[in-house]
Amino acid sequence: MPDAQPPRVVPCDYDTDPARFAANLAFRAQSGRGRPGVFVSVARRITAGDSAGPVLELGGGAGPLARELAGHGVSQVVVADLSEGPLSQAPRPAVRTDARAAGFRAASFGTVAALWMLYHLPEPALALREARRVLRPGGTFVACAPSRRNDPELATVLPGWGRPLTFDAENAAEQVGRFFEVTGTQSWDAPLIDLASAGDARRYLRGRGLTEAAASQAAGQVAVPVRLTKRGTLIWARRRA
Repeated sequence: MPDAQPPRVVPCDYDTDPARFAANLAFRAQSGRGRPGVFVSVARRITAGDSAGPVLELGGGAGPLARELAGHGVSQVVVADLSEGPLSQAPRPAVRTDARAAGFRAASFGTVAALWMLYHLPEPALALREARRVLRPGGTFVACAPSRRNDPELATVLPGWGRPLTFDAENAAEQVGRFFEVTGTQSWDAPLIDLASAGDARRYLRGRGLTEAAASQAAGQVAVPVRLTKRGTLIWARRRA
């Protein structure tokens, strides 16, 4: 049965609400836990020789994948994002551009990564088509997304929890498969993040997109301490020759 509700877009408010972006980074630094090892996992696979360079980190914000790759000695990485604030913190080269029409030469990258970003787009297919255009035949594409049922412990306080996203763990492989040959998937469903206090809950919810006032109010409804169940998927694919 098709989803009864239309997919929702996660707002890309990094420039209009920089405090939310800062809260997200601060919580991750404080907790010592980022998203479930995705940037580390992707960087290791790229440096293991499974993927070729140069690498395009599409919608890369502050360039977390580029930083991981730099730690492995990989320097041929371009970070591309439309949000000026996060991009100003990215390793160079960094290009401000739209993922749907990035403007790079066709077939100019050996690997394109679109990590934690396609759900910001009303039509992810436009970015997937552009990724295919700039990727060399046989090149690697990798994307990831959370489940629409991520953080089930916060289901009652997260607006829209359970509704399909334009790109989420439940529909990611099918969407990527329209443009690439999917070669593998990796999913997770495990308790990974601890909220020890109401302050932790407030900071976490602020990073998830709630306003400061809404995050403070919602945090009071969270029974802490609580360990959050993270759910999502990582999709590996290649461009057909």
